[in-house]
Amino acid sequence: MHGIGGRGDLPVPLWLGIYAAAAAVAVSFFALAAFWSRPRFEQPAGRALAGLTAIVDSRITRWALKGLGLAALAVLLGASWFGSTSAALNPAPTWLYVWIWVGIIPLSLLFGPIWRLANPLRTLAAFGRALLRRPEGFAAFPKRYAYWPAVAVLAVFLWLELCFPDAARPLVVAIFLTAYGVLNVVAGIAFGSGWFAVGDSFEVYGETLARLSPWGRVDGRLVVRNPLRNLASMPQATGLVALLCLLLGSTAFDGLSRWSIWTRATANLNHVTAYTLGLIVSVAVVSVLFVTAARSTGTARIRPGMVGAAGLPGVFAHSLVPIAIGYAVAHYFSFAVFQGQEGVLLAGDPFGRGWDLFGLGDRRIDYTVIGTSFIAAVQIGAIVLGHVLGVVAAHDRATALFARRQLRRAQYPLLAAMVAFTAGGIALVAGS
Repeated sequence: MHGIGGRGDLPVPLWLGIYAAAAAVAVSFFALAAFWSRPRFEQPAGRALAGLTAIVDSRITRWALKGLGLAALAVLLGASWFGSTSAALNPAPTWLYVWIWVGIIPLSLLFGPIWRLANPLRTLAAFGRALLRRPEGFAAFPKRYAYWPAVAVLAVFLWLELCFPDAARPLVVAIFLTAYGVLNVVAGIAFGSGWFAVGDSFEVYGETLARLSPWGRVDGRLVVRNPLRNLASMPQATGLVALLCLLLGSTAFDGLSRWSIWTRATANLNHVTAYTLGLIVSVAVVSVLFVTAARSTGTARIRPGMVGAAGLPGVFAHSLVPIAIGYAVAHYFSFAVFQGQEGVLLAGDPFGRGWDLFGLGDRRIDYTVIGTSFIAAVQIGAIVLGHVLGVVAAHDRATALFARRQLRRAQYPLLAAMVAFTAGGIALVAGS
């Protein structure tokens, strides 16, 4: 599904791009170490927006979003089950892998946790609890397992997308969406609406991305503030560490699997086995690198009460959010621009009935809408910006953890990991 457009189109030599990007991250760190010695993002400040709060929290807005979510789910399931059996003629695969999976990134960054408001599975679970007269607080999902169901199901989705050769078949999409929906609706009825915040993969993913949006809540009121303040409020949980490492590792593998050296090496191997092992190894490498770097900061003395049950990896996990977003934008930007058009073109006949609802007729994807130099600039810019923001977020948290005399030395392991992520990320999107 993601094999649209080339990756070896950097406007500068690859070695120069890697060195320049890694240098930008390193220079940012040393500048922060010299001039930033106190935490600035730990307090949930922000400018209150009373009027906007009233609009967002109104019953009209909430029910309109719920209705939109339910309608979108109905059309998506209808197209996947009853539309054309050809991935080239059925919009459901494009809607899932582009409009939802990739589109959730700009939506969450621009509008905050909007997925939570429109999530149709949340709405169906609420209807189910009402029909069964099951009170909201009847049962709660155990906190010690928080986020792990979301990680497990997200791993299945990423395996399906990256390793399963028939992932684009409408029937495969239909089966996945139906199973995913039933699982979450049943769990939502059993554990209440709190399930979706820790167990629904797409909602947890959207909420995590929304940590870098300018919208937040303070005492129930909607506020606009520095996105890094939102990021600093992310919970410390081992499940979220695993989620972010999974996202980074899977995106890295998506880049690796495009390399000609990979395709040649796996040409005579079973596709599913080779790609599954590649995905596992990629996620493991990212996880070991980050967890080891985060724990190595513990060689410095830490101020009491700052580290939770997730340990130092949990303390610094929020710094991976902008990096994960940067990786995703770098890998999927051109894919979203080009293949996203296909979702519009096919939407005129979602059920394969020969319709032309939007009068698009014989229109085709316009591959000239953006050039390769612009794509390359977005790729490099997204990776560098993501890592610089990650360095800023990690440094701000470190100023609250360590005494000033230990601040720079304590962060060297994390700096090394982020420089490695930067260099590796650029090599993966530019390699061929």
